Amino acid sequence: MNTDDTTTNTEAVTGTVDIVLAGARGHGRWHLENIRRLQDKGIVRLAGICELTPLTAEEIPESLGTPEQSADFGALLDATGARIAVICTPIPTHTDLALAAAERGVHVLLEKPPAPSYAEFRRMADGVAGAGIACQIGFQSLGSHAVPAIRRLIEEGAIGELTGIGGAGAWARAESYYRRAPWAGKRRMNGVDVIDGALTNPLAHAVATALALADASRAEDVTRIETELQRANDIESDDTSCVRVTTASGLRVTVAVTLCAENPGDPYVVVHGDRGRITYWYKQDRVLLQRAGHGPEEYEYGSTDLLENLVGHLTDGDELLVAPEATGAFMKVVEAIRLAPDPAPLPASAWRLLPDEERRVVPGIDGLVAAAADTLALYSELGADWARPHEANEVSP
Repeated sequence: MNTDDTTTNTEAVTGTVDIVLAGARGHGRWHLENIRRLQDKGIVRLAGICELTPLTAEEIPESLGTPEQSADFGALLDATGARIAVICTPIPTHTDLALAAAERGVHVLLEKPPAPSYAEFRRMADGVAGAGIACQIGFQSLGSHAVPAIRRLIEEGAIGELTGIGGAGAWARAESYYRRAPWAGKRRMNGVDVIDGALTNPLAHAVATALALADASRAEDVTRIETELQRANDIESDDTSCVRVTTASGLRVTVAVTLCAENPGDPYVVVHGDRGRITYWYKQDRVLLQRAGHGPEEYEYGSTDLLENLVGHLTDGDELLVAPEATGAFMKVVEAIRLAPDPAPLPASAWRLLPDEERRVVPGIDGLVAAAADTLALYSELGADWARPHEANEVSP
């Protein structure tokens, strides 16, 4: 999947690549372990860690040694001479940190969502393009070899004419999940956009992957977005929501998610054709092909790590898998959610608390999520009595 239209400065990147990690706690721990894996292979070296409070020796995997630490991201990049910055910090900080790296000629792996608004996304994407650096957006599902394989099946007509794409994510999060950071579950904080909702952060991969399989990854590929945003938890953002995107080709893409599932399961994307369907469990890289006249066929695929791909792009000219422009359509969805009315609280009768797990559950939501992915309908159209009628947003170029 060729998503990189920019020319990047790769001439001086040879040998082991020095890396700075900004944000090494929370999800950043995954990046710390991934950097350790690549360092053990001799591909990268962790030169620095940027955290407001330095990591203790116990928090740093032993094989990573003693990287330099600082709360000043720019100063740390200058001191270490790092060539790549991995940015896994609160959503509102993404653009400024990416641009700070770009100003220094440092290439970037930027966690998803890349920005809390389309304007901030454009400022980031235009800035890194102007600086001539490589920027990879951390939608790891788009590094799966299943994505191009599914695209080939579609192009070959394996399921007939494409009729739509659905996405389903039924996850569970305890109430403590929204206390893990000051910005968690917020739409805005101190007057700044955050937009930390189910569709835009924890289950953002379902949205981005569905759009990629619809061949509608770029901003100009989206013409209409309908949203239904609700919340069972005592938060600002959505935890039970759905979105329907109409692409420039007229295809409908509907993604329904919740963090209040009764029986949490792996999220998936389903590609509908008039003679079959393809289901893709993106966390497992597993694909099920069901089509007329054939028995079900199941496949498992490998995946290319996005940091390893970024290093390969810089050292060997490998194709960059998830350049910023390949997330433009996703960012149009983020923008529609940002502009939509604040998520409606579900009535007390629509959810219940599981005391042992300290989490809220919406009875019947698992079936609604699956039904939305199957029928491309929104919650209100499926008869959920608590669903707010959808808000439509016509997307400007």
